[in-house]
Amino acid sequence: MTSGADRSRLVQIARDAVTAHLSGAAVQSFEAFAAALRPGGAFVTFHCEGELRGCIGRIEADEPIGHVIARCAIAAATEDPRFAPISATELARLEIELSLIGPLEPIDGPHEIEIGRHGLVVERGRRRGLLLPQVAAEWRWDVETFLAQTCHKAGLPLDAWRAGALLWRFEAEVFGEPERG
Repeated sequence: MTSGADRSRLVQIARDAVTAHLSGAAVQSFEAFAAALRPGGAFVTFHCEGELRGCIGRIEADEPIGHVIARCAIAAATEDPRFAPISATELARLEIELSLIGPLEPIDGPHEIEIGRHGLVVERGRRRGLLLPQVAAEWRWDVETFLAQTCHKAGLPLDAWRAGALLWRFEAEVFGEPERG
């Protein structure tokens, strides 16, 4: 588990990266600390007044998580195809949530998934979909709905998980910044 102080510092990396990017300034290097330098995958999620405003991440654990968070924060703010780019005027209202991704574990089916604990990856051919652990809990999905929605995110038929798609589960450490206001 990441300490409370390190969690705050990781969230600050995301906020600082987006602030610099939106103001046209160069994104500054973050102060090196152990939690930011360990390799890891992460997703950065933005909410504005309770509504999803962007979410981008990386599951591969092949570079320092601080760099992943900074890059994904900028991408979530400016490149999520579901939303218009975040404006500088929205920045103060943004709520930042980080999901630090654990290792992927191959699974055979629904009996190996626990809602609220596991995230999912479904893959067939060049199509891959991922949903974070908190998504199924927030939407109150059962396991089969979670699998179907992950297939949908991959652009696959809803039952692709039954028909040869590869399945992985993962756990994530999910946290955000303190209430803003």
